[in-house]
Amino acid sequence: MAGRGAEEHPHGADRLCEAGDRVYSRAVRRGRVPRSDAEPVPCLLDLALLHPDPDDMDWLVPTSPQEVMTRLLRGVYDEVSASQRRVGSAVAAFEWYAGLGRQCDSPAAPVEGSAIRVLDGLARIQAAMDEATEACTTEVLTVQPGGIRREAELTEGLHRALALRGRGVRMRDLYTHVARHGQGLLNYLELMGDAVEARTLDEVIDRLILFDRTVAFIPANADRTMALELRHPALVEYLVTIFERLWRLAIPLTAPLPDTGIEGISHREQSIAALLAEGHQDAVIAERLGISVRTCRAHIARLSETLGAASRTQLGVRIAQVGLDGHRPPRPAGALAGADQEPPAR
Repeated sequence: MAGRGAEEHPHGADRLCEAGDRVYSRAVRRGRVPRSDAEPVPCLLDLALLHPDPDDMDWLVPTSPQEVMTRLLRGVYDEVSASQRRVGSAVAAFEWYAGLGRQCDSPAAPVEGSAIRVLDGLARIQAAMDEATEACTTEVLTVQPGGIRREAELTEGLHRALALRGRGVRMRDLYTHVARHGQGLLNYLELMGDAVEARTLDEVIDRLILFDRTVAFIPANADRTMALELRHPALVEYLVTIFERLWRLAIPLTAPLPDTGIEGISHREQSIAALLAEGHQDAVIAERLGISVRTCRAHIARLSETLGAASRTQLGVRIAQVGLDGHRPPRPAGALAGADQEPPAR
């Protein structure tokens, strides 16, 4: 009965249903009502507004309105007290979180949540980079992928580089070999003097900037409008290790690129040949070496001409024969004499 009443009359004593109001009012006026009158409104029994007459169980007598009012006021008081306790707890929690926020604002003591921070938008990225530059005291390591550095890219970070040089911070930069042909980069390095040391590789990883081996910045999307600021010691140390290994393999910008040992084949064409041997498409090769697809295909055409290949399949064979696939030392192109025909089919 009680369960059914709760489902059919979902209300409290402060807001009786219309039928319950009629029966309870009648019970107050008359002193009691037959039990049958309350059957359509079980809420009155559930809410203890009616209860059995101890002298005759077929009748129900009402709880006095004064007692009902006292009960309602007590309930309101309990709710208000509970709300005050919740408000007090919320205020205490707010003060606790506010204290954590003040700790996060201190760059000297970042909390765990700041180990990886997403920077959305160029303005936020540049602001974070400026902050890291101001805090840097010893060393900056950078990896700059792509080909010839555009003037806009060099100008964007020039103020930070000059500020670092003014404080005696040492900088080491890694570029692709293609960057050697950009006059803008040469002008930048001349301006920075011995504060910057640059080396180049055939290909490098995506952009990376490390300050004092404590904070790193890497791209978070393809167009570099988002970045990740990394302060987790394990992540930063891992990136430093990658940089140092690439640095040992790289060639100083002031030193010439090594000769390929094959007349008519440049160092860049040797790199392209190795990537062709791995099965990469022209667009992938161009992106990895920092050159345009058109330039890449022009080099492939010269490779084919130098090695005497009439097709891409034949070019792959010639690349392997002279050792440009990286599996053995290169041989002079002339060593292919007598081997310029495809082996006979068996």
